[in-house]
Amino acid sequence: MAQVYHAIGKRKSAVARVYVNNGSGAISVNEKSYKDYFADHYQAVVRKPLEILKADSKYDISVSVKGGGVSAQASAVMHGIAKCLTLISDSNRPTLKKAHMLTRDSRVVERKKYGHKKARKSFQFSKR
Repeated sequence: MAQVYHAIGKRKSAVARVYVNNGSGAISVNEKSYKDYFADHYQAVVRKPLEILKADSKYDISVSVKGGGVSAQASAVMHGIAKCLTLISDSNRPTLKKAHMLTRDSRVVERKKYGHKKARKSFQFSKR
C-alpha cells in the first residue's frame, strides 16, 4: 500500500489540508479539479512547488480548503503541497526553502479600533 503524506498549509484565514500520494499528477481541490476551482493565475501558484522540483506528474494531490478568499486559498494550497514534498524527501527542502514556499506568510488583516472608521483610518479632526 502506498503511503499518503499529509500537511496543513495556511495563509490569512485560509486553511488547506493537503494529502499527497504517488500517482499521475491529478490535483483535486474540494473534490473538484483544481482547474475548475481556481482561475489561471492561481493554478500557476498551486503548481509552483511541483514545477520547481520537476515533479508535475509524479504525485496525486487531494486538497480540502476552507476560509479566506481565492488568493489566500491558492497560497495555502501551495504552502501545504510544499510541506508535503519535504515530508516525502528531505532533499526537496533546500530547494523549496530557497523559493520561500515553506514559510507561512503571517500577514493577516489588522483589527478595527474603536473611535476609528477602519483599522487605521480615523474620522476627520476639527478643532472648531
